[in-house]
Amino acid sequence: MFFNIIMIVLGFVLLVVGADLLVKGASNIAKKFHIPEVLIGLTIVALGTSMPELIITINSATSGANDLILGNAIGSNLCNLLFILGLMCVIRPVEIDKEAVKIHIPMAFISAIIIWCLSIGIFSTPNVLDMRDGLILIFLFILYFSYPIFTEIKDIKKAYKDNLKSDKFKHIKISASIFFIIIGIVLLKYSGDFVVDYATNIAMELNVPESVIGLTIIAIGTAMPELVTSIVAVIKKDTDLAVGNLVGSCVLNLFLILGVGAIITPFNFSQDFNNNLIYLIISTFVIWCFNFIGKKHVLTREKGVILLLMFGFYIVRLFS
Repeated sequence: MFFNIIMIVLGFVLLVVGADLLVKGASNIAKKFHIPEVLIGLTIVALGTSMPELIITINSATSGANDLILGNAIGSNLCNLLFILGLMCVIRPVEIDKEAVKIHIPMAFISAIIIWCLSIGIFSTPNVLDMRDGLILIFLFILYFSYPIFTEIKDIKKAYKDNLKSDKFKHIKISASIFFIIIGIVLLKYSGDFVVDYATNIAMELNVPESVIGLTIIAIGTAMPELVTSIVAVIKKDTDLAVGNLVGSCVLNLFLILGVGAIITPFNFSQDFNNNLIYLIISTFVIWCFNFIGKKHVLTREKGVILLLMFGFYIVRLFS
């Protein structure tokens, strides 16, 4: 048991290190070739911070641990929205960007609704997410994450012209960047194996369902990069990036993570997963409503405490 726990912790550490190296290497190459930083943030960094979830999903799908896929996606979203965002608000009240209130938080809500519709068979087979569903989710992922690029196209063009006139990135070495990318991918691959294999071992030893392991240990573990980033952002009074990352990650987890998993192998929704999905829908709606209760577009410490209590209720309910 103790060895399994150590290996899971090691796996999470290597996941974070691997994702960081991958993002660093890819970002350096993008800067070297004068790709605008805004585009880097919207693509490479966003995907890089979600690599732990994606790698665990691929490993889980290929090894038949399908309950870990759903548990990872739904559990990570609940961790992001209730635990991490709640903790941010308790440390310091968080002001929410108007665009996040109008577009991104509602989109996180809609994405959860779409998954629920797929789970009950409105668009396809009830209680099953198959390849067709996966392709739909991947299309929605591309559509959603293309939106900021098109809306900021003027800034992207300006940043590109400015970068062409600048020589500040001449010091970046392509060989070192490629090395970072290769090491990052290798670490992600094997650390993902560690997490899935040893989490499954613990589930078997304790007779705990894989779904609960996915909804708790793996979900919280893969949310560690977002947790660290968010706490640092709050301390530095730069919460826009953290809130955007949390909400964007929620959409990505449901569209990309579940989409990739469904394409690799179809998997079933149990009633417990549907219940947790409904709780995610309610939680997202509550966060959106909080923007219009009390001080507009501000999540106060009191609201943060409510989110933490909701997360505590979710954890207790899983083990009751």
